[in-house]
Amino acid sequence: MHKAVIAATGLFTPEQSISNTELVEAFNSYVERFNLQNAEAIAAGEVQALAPSSPEFIEKASGIKARFVMDKAGILDPDVMTPQIPERSNEEISVLAEMAVKAAREAIAAWGKDVSEIGAVLCAASNMQRAYPAMAIEVQQALGIEGFAFDMNVACSSATFGIKTAADFIASGSARAVLMVNPEICSGHLNFRDRDSHFIFGDVATAVIIEREEDATGGWDILGTRLKTVFSNNIRNNFGFLNRAAPEGVGARDKLFVQEGRKVFREVVPMVSEMIVDHAGELAIDPTGLKRLWLHQANINMNDMIGRKVLGRDPGSDENVIILDDYANTSSAGSIIAFHLHNDGFETGDTGLICSFGAGYSAGTVFVRKR
Repeated sequence: MHKAVIAATGLFTPEQSISNTELVEAFNSYVERFNLQNAEAIAAGEVQALAPSSPEFIEKASGIKARFVMDKAGILDPDVMTPQIPERSNEEISVLAEMAVKAAREAIAAWGKDVSEIGAVLCAASNMQRAYPAMAIEVQQALGIEGFAFDMNVACSSATFGIKTAADFIASGSARAVLMVNPEICSGHLNFRDRDSHFIFGDVATAVIIEREEDATGGWDILGTRLKTVFSNNIRNNFGFLNRAAPEGVGARDKLFVQEGRKVFREVVPMVSEMIVDHAGELAIDPTGLKRLWLHQANINMNDMIGRKVLGRDPGSDENVIILDDYANTSSAGSIIAFHLHNDGFETGDTGLICSFGAGYSAGTVFVRKR
């Protein structure tokens, strides 16, 4: 059995960003038009008037101040309110693969080794742009990597599930090094006409290289990984090849991201907190002594509560990393962005936690120690 190490990470951030103020201006323009067009039906009680939003509401509800996106113009156009990303030919690299490759190249450069040492590529993400061929195989081909590749989707927990899978490949000898990428165009499945969720997601791609301990010259020892799933309809996206062709106006909301936010908070926070503490105990790690938490970036209130439950006190900003203000919720990539941008200040032997949670429900914990 071979132990696994997180050897390097990479990040691709889109050039375009949307502030809460810009997003609210577009949303409120849509609301005003809708209410005017349906004034009679609203007065008759047949249609419910839409309520405007505000930057203050968004920040209080989520902690989000801005989000990076692949297409800003389409999202902010009140007549469109969805990203407009041109479809590419089969001979061109796909958008998600291109994003993943850019993140992967940054990770490979930081790693400092040749791609010939990578034996597997995993594309672990929520928002795959096609069923097949696998995005991972396209990334593999673009980078000139041998071996095997496949996609996996466990919603916002995809990255920790991917790290666990890669660590298992390392342990079994299936590969000496594994590249795991998380390209996310979350804006493509977001309902920008829904006041309660239009602000949640952003677009990004991350990459992680996991390799054998004996081959690593630095990085982070993976002390333990744990996965958990519990079925729930409280976060759902029904878009797929079997049900994409609903009649216009019928089920449109159901084919985009939907959630029961309050239920998710009540059910996921205790589930994840207990999972972290229990897993730490199994590994003989004192959870209150963790130097840093890199949690899934879903909602600042969820992260604050989980941080308090795990550390047994109010965590400092350098202990419970928040990147929501700039990136918003980037699904599987969120905890990896936090880890990539904020893993400084660690001395050899210091421990931290990468943790994800989301639709499914799904949750994953990865305890790491600075080498």
